[in-house]
Amino acid sequence: MITKSIPNLFTIGNLSLGVIAIILAFNNEANTSNTAALLVIIAMLLDGLDGRVARALNVQSEFGKELDSLSDVISFGVAPAFIMYQAAFQDVNPALAWIVTAIFPICGALRLARFNVIDGIPGYFIGLPIPAAGGVLATLALFHHELHYSLLLISTVALSFLMVSNMKYPNFKKLGLPKKAIWAIPIVVLAAAVLAFMFQEAIPKVILALLLLYALWGLKKNVDGLLPSSKRAKRRKAAEEKEQSKHSA
Repeated sequence: MITKSIPNLFTIGNLSLGVIAIILAFNNEANTSNTAALLVIIAMLLDGLDGRVARALNVQSEFGKELDSLSDVISFGVAPAFIMYQAAFQDVNPALAWIVTAIFPICGALRLARFNVIDGIPGYFIGLPIPAAGGVLATLALFHHELHYSLLLISTVALSFLMVSNMKYPNFKKLGLPKKAIWAIPIVVLAAAVLAFMFQEAIPKVILALLLLYALWGLKKNVDGLLPSSKRAKRRKAAEEKEQSKHSA
């Protein structure tokens, strides 16, 4: 019974950090946006661990899957949207700011619902995963002084679209977690949290760069697939493989 609950503890930790990030987002004290964004980043780590721990312990369940989705809506949908709203959209037309802020978690929820009911492509996610989108939005909000609010509005809408799009993004579920390494997870999480708060300016920049590369990589691969030359290359490769299979038969 206790073993079955271990992955859910990571999920609840993810959810708790998301709720605290929302509270901090509406706190007008200095540097609370930085702290809220860091909490979203740590929540991403916990989100990446719960499924791996469940598979390592062989305790996957529908309950855990649904709990994970509900937690993700809060931690990577609602929390990043509120962080961005408080940081950058206060002086924007209220109706526009409210609509753009609401669109992000709505698209995140749609993305998760689709993930839960539709079989995906092995090795790929369909649409940008909500943790990646939320991580980009939360860290992007930290640069609201350097970036014009119109760019941040466009970025929020673009990330929302990528989540509900049919674009393929690689997943890394095959990178499993050995059962013997589970004992080290609390140490890794604690170390990551300490580093995040020790380097509050550097860590968000690094995470933002990595997540942007991931988002743009998927976008580029899908755009390449739409180009005529790419389609011809794919057809040629398929024809060659078919010809080789005939000879081998």
